[in-house]
Amino acid sequence: MGHPETAIVGVALSSCGRVDDATPYALHAQAARRALADSGLDRSLVDGFASAGTGLLAPVEVADHLGLRPTWVDSTSVGGATWEVMAAHAADAIAAGHARAVLLVYGSTARADVRAGRRTGDLSFGTRGPAQFETPYGITLIAKYAMAARRHMIEYGTTIEQLAEVAVQARANAALNPEALHRTPLTVDDVLSAPAVADPFTKLHCCLRSDGGAAVLLASRAYVRDCRTRPVWILGTGEHVSHSALGSWPDFTVSPAAVSGRLAFQRAGVRPADIDLAEIYDAFTYMTLVTLEDLGFCAKGEGGDFVGGGRLRVEGGALPVNTDGGGLSAQHPGMRGLFLLVEAVRQLRGEARGRQVRRADGSLPELAVASGTGGWFCSSGTVVLGRG
Repeated sequence: MGHPETAIVGVALSSCGRVDDATPYALHAQAARRALADSGLDRSLVDGFASAGTGLLAPVEVADHLGLRPTWVDSTSVGGATWEVMAAHAADAIAAGHARAVLLVYGSTARADVRAGRRTGDLSFGTRGPAQFETPYGITLIAKYAMAARRHMIEYGTTIEQLAEVAVQARANAALNPEALHRTPLTVDDVLSAPAVADPFTKLHCCLRSDGGAAVLLASRAYVRDCRTRPVWILGTGEHVSHSALGSWPDFTVSPAAVSGRLAFQRAGVRPADIDLAEIYDAFTYMTLVTLEDLGFCAKGEGGDFVGGGRLRVEGGALPVNTDGGGLSAQHPGMRGLFLLVEAVRQLRGEARGRQVRRADGSLPELAVASGTGGWFCSSGTVVLGRG
């Protein structure tokens, strides 16, 4: 696995779920303060900063709000995969000596904005780029995922019950997480009988909408000894961008994680079979299933069978996935990719109280993968993490 030079030394969430009395900037600040406190490093040591989602000048505006003056910045914005891609860029910058401590921060009041009638963005992207030729025909963001799921069902015989199992197991994991927004157990029948949204999806095949923020602090090996937490090392990363319009997507059953995952595992020197837990972007149940296939946990077309039998559960699952409940049940404030890294680190440090994954011998997990997806399978970033 080589000799990694970058570790995640601080992670935190802001207040999440229902937060009606905070701005996105307040959530950024709360998460950032908590991550710095978690690490034990002083804010003055942070010389790198990455943020997206608050506007065209996100890293400038948010860094200024936090009182930071970084000499390395990143504003990469590729949707939900943004944060895994940013982590890869930050690790490269640290390895090259361009930064020593890089703070990644995100905050969103997506739920509160809807409740207050505030319009903060157009997820259809229908007025620009190639999508302008598809959106007028009613192809919404949710419909794009639904069409991809239906193609997988036709191509490989995947059933709606198998997709529903992803939501059921995510909820089972959320039931162990006191910070999860939805914790009431689900059955497959509950998922199937929920209100229809876009065929074949019902409401419970789709992520919730919440408020919340997260922060992750990455640091060079030289800083690790000064941290109060056990480091979690970045062992390998991969990134890939695919299509923009559905018309340029060659295969609806293959996501860009097929490339980003292969690169991340190769660079880490490990195999999917070595991984103890996976945090996967799950705006929809199909995302979990197809990403598991594309990361190599099972063969293409076998995802439906793979997710059955409770395999994704913290309790008794062979490969615990989205151990906090994921975007389907825990929280989903816009671009959720940074939350995947927070949960993976907490698991590897043994700090996931109530939902801690253990290996067969009772020891803590050694390896985790976090894989984010952006747009409608337009982008992917994958990070392999280890306690080593």
